[in-house]
Amino acid sequence: MAIETADEGDIVSGINVTPLVDVCLVLVIIFMVTAPLLSNPPIKVDLPAAHTQEGHDGDKITVTLGKDGKVAVGQNVFPDITAGADSLKAHIDDSDTKIVVIRADQDALNGWLTDIMGRAKDDGALNITIATLQKK
Repeated sequence: MAIETADEGDIVSGINVTPLVDVCLVLVIIFMVTAPLLSNPPIKVDLPAAHTQEGHDGDKITVTLGKDGKVAVGQNVFPDITAGADSLKAHIDDSDTKIVVIRADQDALNGWLTDIMGRAKDDGALNITIATLQKK
């Protein structure tokens, strides 16, 4: 069934894409504004500087250790690693690659760091990496 215009009697066969383009541009702007909010770590840490290689993106479990002893597993913050142990085990069990990346503040105690590494290994982590900043 063809739609005819009142003025000329011609058949309208095109689709008006202007509203589609408008909606797509609004979605792009929304994603550009919200993407940086999703990538911020829950605990602010100062990573130590080192000569490192770039890691591969993939299925990684991020554990963040603050200088006050707070621990974040993914985006969940805990007062210490004992409180977050169940969350760490659940993340490792759900992971395909079982890679754990530890982001530790350079002023955090080494005992806390080794405790996290030991718990991750006991929970089944196959690869444990400590995040650092590139030296310039």
